[in-house]
Amino acid sequence: QVQLVESGGGLVQAGGSLRLSCAASGSIFSINRMGWYRQGPGKQRELVADIKSDNRTNYADSVKGRFTISRDNAKNTVYLQMNSLKPEDTAVYYCKLVYRDSRYSSVEYDYWGQGTQVTVSS
Repeated sequence: QVQLVESGGGLVQAGGSLRLSCAASGSIFSINRMGWYRQGPGKQRELVADIKSDNRTNYADSVKGRFTISRDNAKNTVYLQMNSLKPEDTAVYYCKLVYRDSRYSSVEYDYWGQGTQVTVSS
């Protein structure tokens, strides 16, 4: 079993900042990557940013220069620092984990968090 604990969402005014955290625990042998996705009202879920085990990062164009993803490997935790927030950033933000559960298998699994609401007021 794997658990993801997300925190840091909330209500903020446009131009403000929030920091999301996602801590993974449970039957995890290794983590390939962790990332954040979001789903706004009436929209499809989209990638915001992710970070691989070698710390390579990937960002959606809409957040480049404003959001920063980082990870603490010792804590199996990923962070998303969100600055200069805009009303269009309003969404439920989901943490995604891609991991292996055994040294004897190369199979990778996806696991999603339950989501945390981010609301940016104008």
